[in-house]
Amino acid sequence: MRQNSVRGPRARKSVPGAREKDGTGAPASDGADPSEEAGREGTGGTGKSGSAGGKGGKPGKGEKPAEEETPAAGAKPVEGGKPAKGAKPGEEAAGAEPPPGRRTRAARIARWAALCLAVLVLGTSAAGYLYYQHLNGNLKKDALNLGDKRLDRSAANAAGQRPLNILLLGSDSRNSPENVALGGAREDADRKPLADVQMLVHVSADRSNMSVISVPRDTRVTIPKCTDPADGTVYKETNRQIINTSLMNGGPGCTVAAWEELTGVPIDHFMMIDFAGVVNMADAVGGVPVCVDNNVYDKLSGLRLEKGTHNVKGEQALQWLRTRHGFEDGSDIGRTHAQHMYMNAMVRQLKAGTKLSDPDKLTDLAEAATKALTVDKDLGSVKKLYDLADDIKRVPSGRITMTTMPWVSDPWDPDAHVIPKPGDAEQLFSLVRRDIALDGKDPKKNDKGAGPSAPASPKGSIAVTVFNGTGTATQPVVTGRGADIAAALVQQGFTKATSDSTPRAQADTTLSYAKTSQRADAETLAKALGLPERAVRMSTAVDGLTLVIGGDWRKGTTYPKAGDAAASDGKGAKEGQGSKGGTGSKPGKPSGDKAQGEDGPQDDKPKKEADDKAPESSDPLNGNDTSACMKVNSLNRF
Repeated sequence: MRQNSVRGPRARKSVPGAREKDGTGAPASDGADPSEEAGREGTGGTGKSGSAGGKGGKPGKGEKPAEEETPAAGAKPVEGGKPAKGAKPGEEAAGAEPPPGRRTRAARIARWAALCLAVLVLGTSAAGYLYYQHLNGNLKKDALNLGDKRLDRSAANAAGQRPLNILLLGSDSRNSPENVALGGAREDADRKPLADVQMLVHVSADRSNMSVISVPRDTRVTIPKCTDPADGTVYKETNRQIINTSLMNGGPGCTVAAWEELTGVPIDHFMMIDFAGVVNMADAVGGVPVCVDNNVYDKLSGLRLEKGTHNVKGEQALQWLRTRHGFEDGSDIGRTHAQHMYMNAMVRQLKAGTKLSDPDKLTDLAEAATKALTVDKDLGSVKKLYDLADDIKRVPSGRITMTTMPWVSDPWDPDAHVIPKPGDAEQLFSLVRRDIALDGKDPKKNDKGAGPSAPASPKGSIAVTVFNGTGTATQPVVTGRGADIAAALVQQGFTKATSDSTPRAQADTTLSYAKTSQRADAETLAKALGLPERAVRMSTAVDGLTLVIGGDWRKGTTYPKAGDAAASDGKGAKEGQGSKGGTGSKPGKPSGDKAQGEDGPQDDKPKKEADDKAPESSDPLNGNDTSACMKVNSLNRF
């Protein structure tokens, strides 16, 4: 049984993204309102989209396979061009020279066969190409990041592998008659959509595990300044809105920018799906098994199920993914748990392939997936989607972990909104940034490579290049930060330390080295700066020792310990989130448009690095857990 949420039903307030109550007292958002989510599951559906079509090269029914040109097993060799023993009169012996007339006929037959084969291949290729182009045309594409700054891409590990970070979004758009029919609220047909489902999918660099983090749509966060590429509209940075409204600020690229600011995780791609897409995808895979621990009827979403396991598809799948009042405490937290159960079950089915053995069903899935998706421009082809799905397919179901961002009530609006839970939320984000599996089953990572083959060089011989990576989506660059640290190293005797002004942007400070022989030198530098072991890594992305000062170290010449306000330049963390410098830092006090990020005391003790798994407050669910069953809200039983 999934852990029940501790929060009760929350009233909708008049803030962007929340819904006013109608005359009956029920939230206008529910049932026919845009606030109810279309649950989205992008990874499984797109994974097969490029593989439609039957197998080629096999004979059809009634056709004989082409005869082998090599002698059959046991056939006797022919000597001197004479017929083999047992050959019937008039038969040509293998290797014998046929008469001139027969040679001419054989040549004509060969030419015609070659011509027919060429026409067949070209025709099939043309049909396949046209269908491929058709699927590509189904995809809708948009800009990846609409903020002024992007985090640097995750660095490659010692083997040259990079993790993948994909943001899955569920849009409540009513931009088509089908979406209006499914989602209701016809008066909202022209309203900009909200991103009511948001999941970050992290696939480890070695493809051994996958982590998923959901953020409740009612989470108040900092939404960075975004520019709409369609009309040039500039949306100012704000920390007074909840995260689902970020989609209204120019499109999914603004939601990506908000996620990078919230988590410090660089986003590689996004996939967005709407109401109709969920229904079509659920039908294409033949339904998804889900479980409820009691009879449930949520009249606002329309979901009605008896106690037990059910295979939901079509509109019923959409009802499951949108249901909020029917599960747990009736809040958005329970809904994220239901979405995790659905996503896990869908991934298991797609990996098993039981629904996709029929080419027609596979074609249906390819059509449904490509028509349903809006993706970033770098992911805008069936080939790239297929390659991405192939990467994800390598992850065993048992190494998939679904989580919900740890949260506390928002002190500005405790009945309606949440904010990231100080300490636990940062621990979860930090694990993803460091590419550590949330299930705690990773073998001890050895990004540092084998042990050093030689002792460290003298300080004066260790060359290191220092970059300033302190600027993020909402944090300005600390001017001269790279030069300051390089100067401090020179004062300590590292006379070959230099700074590079090339812009960088990352949440965590890292010290990377390219070869095993440089490990001891890197450890010497780390000790001089007070860097933790996790900051030192071997990477193929650098040529020599490379130090990037991240957003977690904005002040001082010694790396701050967890909870040290120096990590954020003495101002504390930004509203709604802990400092990216440590898992126990306290949020700052309200000042102008900034707010205190919690409503209670907090543990300032640094987290042990041995705690390298998802905190219990994130309610982790394993991908192989088929026993999970949603707890039904007692007010929504029949």
